[in-house]
This record gives sequence, C-alpha cells and structure tokens, in this order.
Amino acid sequence: MSALEKTVAAVSAGELVVIPTDTVYGLACTPYGEEPVRRLSELKGRSPEQPIALVAASVDRLLELVPELRGRSAAAARALLPGPYTLVLPNPARRFRWLAGARPQTLGVRVPTLAGVTATFFERVGAVAATSANLHGGADPRSVDDLPEEIREGVAAILDAGELPGTPSTVVDLTEDEPVVLREGAVSARETLARVREALGE
Repeated sequence: MSALEKTVAAVSAGELVVIPTDTVYGLACTPYGEEPVRRLSELKGRSPEQPIALVAASVDRLLELVPELRGRSAAAARALLPGPYTLVLPNPARRFRWLAGARPQTLGVRVPTLAGVTATFFERVGAVAATSANLHGGADPRSVDDLPEEIREGVAAILDAGELPGTPSTVVDLTEDEPVVLREGAVSARETLARVREALGE
C-alpha cells in the first residue's frame, strides 16, 4: 500500500494523519465525527475550546458541506479560496459543531491551493478537519523532519510532499460587518482586507 493509499484509508477509518498543504504540514482527521477531532486536539495538546478548520478539496465541495454559506460568505470564499487563508464564517445551522470550539455559531474553513500528491489526497477524501502538525505553541512544520516526535508517534500515516513554504494561513474573521484579521500569516493583513473588501464590494 502506498503512503497515499495508507493516509486515505487511515482518514476513512477515523485515525489521525499528517498531510501536506499549501502552507505547512497539517494534523488531520475525518471532519464527520466528534471523537477523532477530540483525539486530534488531545495529541496537539490544545483545548477543545479552540476551533479546528474544515479543510475542503474545493470551494464547491465546501459549499456542499455547509450550504448556508451564501451571499457575503460565499462571495468571500470564492474570492479568496483556493489560497493560504482560513476564513471564519457564520454557521447558523451549527454544522460540524465539534470543530467550532467555544463559538459554535461560527466555522473556520480552508481550501488550499492543491498540487501533486496533496491534490490527489483531497480528491479522494473530499474534506478533513486539520490544524498545524505541531504541539500547541510550537513551530509550524515546513517538512516531515520538523514534526515533533509526539505527533509522529500519535498518527497512523504521514504523507510526505517535501519542503513546504512554512508560513501558516492568514486567518480572517468575517462573522461581523467589519472583517478582522485574527492571524497574519502567508498573506499580509493589509492585502487580505483589501481583497475581502473588493470581493464584498465595500
């Protein structure tokens, strides 16, 4: 069984895996159940009150999973994604509530720019719950060599795509009238807000 097949099978079985994205290596699991997501938070050493992103293979797939993302939310998603952004969007139906942490009325979503083995992985699984494959507060892993030993030992599979850019996604909260950058990452806050406002016609 190839590393790709092993990783896809592990996600389907509810196990934890490490996958490459367009930014850093991610610690991931199926987004469809609370128990794997709880184990993901425990392995990373973070509180279940902290949110975890829903990472989808495409914007269309994302909108299938969260059909309430219409209007302003859908416009922002289509303008910024795929790309190195995590968007915090309104989640009125409280879907994937186990990903939302302390704010169940919101949901963080990502659609990476996909290529190579990463693209094939996402084509196969459709979506995952994912966060950086580091211990809470640790450095973001640019390569498999950067993975903490605890993460390596706690996952069922690691998908290696070589060295990645190493800067995490920029997180922007779009749940209020005024967009707010919560974390400046791969794209500057200034450029992010300009793109959001252009997309929303503001």
